[in-house]
Amino acid sequence: MDKKTSENFQKKLEKERDDLKRQLELVQRKSMREQEESSADFPDYGDKDDENAAEVATFADNLSIESDLKNNLQNVEEALQKIKDGKFGVCEKCGQDIKVERLNIYPSASLCMQCSQKK
Repeated sequence: MDKKTSENFQKKLEKERDDLKRQLELVQRKSMREQEESSADFPDYGDKDDENAAEVATFADNLSIESDLKNNLQNVEEALQKIKDGKFGVCEKCGQDIKVERLNIYPSASLCMQCSQKK
């Protein structure tokens, strides 16, 4: 991959990293605020099963979103490190180049399409 293309991907990944960090911070702040507003015995959840289920579902959704954001952030950080190491755009499994079209859509891709489909 030429230097200019690599630099373009670096800028794209840095922007994505910053966006993910902001989103993660918002989710974590919201989670902290919700935790501060409730106590261990969940008095504000209501006394009906459907109210309790809704609160548990919201909590689980927040955990899932936070986990996804952390995983995406880690993938972006790894892609940025690969750029620094000169290994960006190379499939981790087969060692072939990852097509630029794939990287344009998913810049933190670590596998080529063939290896990704086998996974």
